Amino acid sequence: MTKVLSMTQDSTYRIRVDLAYDGTSYRGWAKQPGLPSVQAAVETGLETIFRGPIRTTVAGRTDAGVHAAHQVIHFDLTTDQWHKLPGHTPQRAPEEAMVSKLNGVLAREAGAIRILTARIAPEGFDARFSPVSRSYRYRITHGTPDPLTRHYTYTHRRALDVEAMITETNGVEGLHDFGSFCKPRPGATTIRQLETFAVEVAQDAIIVRLTADAFCHHMVRALVGALLMVGDGSRAPGWLQDRLAHPVRDSHMALAPAHGLLLETVHYPADTEVGQRADETRARRTTTSSSCD
Repeated sequence: MTKVLSMTQDSTYRIRVDLAYDGTSYRGWAKQPGLPSVQAAVETGLETIFRGPIRTTVAGRTDAGVHAAHQVIHFDLTTDQWHKLPGHTPQRAPEEAMVSKLNGVLAREAGAIRILTARIAPEGFDARFSPVSRSYRYRITHGTPDPLTRHYTYTHRRALDVEAMITETNGVEGLHDFGSFCKPRPGATTIRQLETFAVEVAQDAIIVRLTADAFCHHMVRALVGALLMVGDGSRAPGWLQDRLAHPVRDSHMALAPAHGLLLETVHYPADTEVGQRADETRARRTTTSSSCD
């Protein structure tokens, strides 16, 4: 891993960029040969600005079709690259120039990716390892699909018992082995601290909110998928609790479609604590072989 010196050592800056994207046209965050991805689009934009490859690290990889209202990445630049950023003038700070220039080169993505902010990160910051939690939202309707919301709302064909769905979330929050709701990866733990698992009724949709220290691969969509099966009566009440009691992935796991899912935000500690948090997370994952989204 690249060693990043503090700002006062005048060598390398770590840059934090916050962004949002519509994942409809992408095969997820991560670069894949021959396929469009958010990472590839962003890194191509950075390469255009800096005339050389820039590798990014993301807070949490999202699946194909999943959206983000507030994703976070970091990358490293030399101090010369930062202070000589195109568009940087005495009247325009590098932070402002970075947002403007990167949004400019991303215009070819037709507004699907938007850079929100850019700044020099505090010492020790790591977009992936510094977060204390991540929050997702899943949006559901049932009945006739609305063509104007089809890209970010899943329309369930069968009627849903919302009260049954609310009741079903009881007891699922907390520290559990979510092996029944995760795509297994060799040597990876499926134990997670689920901080929030709630069902809300909005004016035009059912909203499921989930927050955890980290999520296993497919965990969010599998939890929502199980909730939908209880809601439409295809599974009896208590189905999620039964799945928690028998944490083994099998053919009963059903993933909710990706397009209803949105990464709402990534939560970080205070700037003075991000380095310690990153060190603790790396140590824990080395010990437990953790794998997460």
